[in-house]
Amino acid sequence: MKKTLLATAIIGALGASAAAQAATVYDQDGTKLDVYGRIAMGIAGGGPEFNDEGQEIDKSPEFVDVYSRLGLRMSQEVNSDLTAFGRLEWRFKGDERYTESGFTEIRQSYLGLQSKQYGTVQAGNFDSFYNQFVSLPFDVYIDRGLEFAGHPKQSRGDSIGYYTPDLQGWTAFLQLKHYSERGELEPVREEGNVVAAQGGVRYEQGPVTVALGFVDDVQRGGGNGEMLGGLIGSYAVNDQLSVRLGYEGRENNEDLRLRENGYDKVGVGATYTTGPWAFTGDYYHVSRDGISPEGEENDNSNAWSLGSYYKVSSAFDVFVEVADGDAPSINRDETTLSDLTDNVYWLTGARYHF
Repeated sequence: MKKTLLATAIIGALGASAAAQAATVYDQDGTKLDVYGRIAMGIAGGGPEFNDEGQEIDKSPEFVDVYSRLGLRMSQEVNSDLTAFGRLEWRFKGDERYTESGFTEIRQSYLGLQSKQYGTVQAGNFDSFYNQFVSLPFDVYIDRGLEFAGHPKQSRGDSIGYYTPDLQGWTAFLQLKHYSERGELEPVREEGNVVAAQGGVRYEQGPVTVALGFVDDVQRGGGNGEMLGGLIGSYAVNDQLSVRLGYEGRENNEDLRLRENGYDKVGVGATYTTGPWAFTGDYYHVSRDGISPEGEENDNSNAWSLGSYYKVSSAFDVFVEVADGDAPSINRDETTLSDLTDNVYWLTGARYHF
């Protein structure tokens, strides 16, 4: 099986692609409109015992919405080479009555032009290009489990991006996000208007995918003002097994007021599919620099995640995920079972895609 077919099998087994279930409501004279979405609910429990401020939090199980959404995908052929497109996606709470509004979030809203010869340019509110092109091989979990930079990283609004067409396996990308001071009362923030850039290259050939990218992790976007970089790849061993390996790092900022430390992360993982089943497993080793928010020197830590997914039908799947973002190191003489399970987060549920 070719790499593209394996990727399709994995995505289908995980139920992660709304495109596979999208309903075309209009398709005429080069103009197309798709409607897609999912209703997802589950039960979650466990997780860290304390929040970032050191306050104890409740960890009891809870019935939760698992990122239900509704979206529109639009396109129109301008000519044989050029296509105009747009996308709009909302989130809603599927687990309970929500009376404030019909939706809780505009998750994506962007438009653009795609040329087979020159590439694609888009603007608005969309997933980070770093996530789409670099960290994507590890982004296989429905909820927690991805320790590399995810889709909101220096993105989600006021962004413009460009990526090339496939150039014999190579794709280059660049995205700019603007943080504006327009309309703010003087004096504005010390840094004023800020543009956060991210970019890189990806190579895909046969079973191999490798990508190298960077993100200007500015403070306005929740970063520490230092550059973040990653080198992440995946390999399709056979029809059923795909493995992945990656590194991501960010320099430490010496300004202790930020409390946003540098880090080095190494991750390794795999996805195995068989029939309607898919299984995922990932492990990260994290080295953090500087001082923690509690004023203590940061230590190395570990993180792991496991997932099991079963497609009841092409539109309905059930799942179980467990993850620990700060797992203790194992010492045969000192580590107990309680130590290993204290901060484990779990989620189980079902999703219907349409």
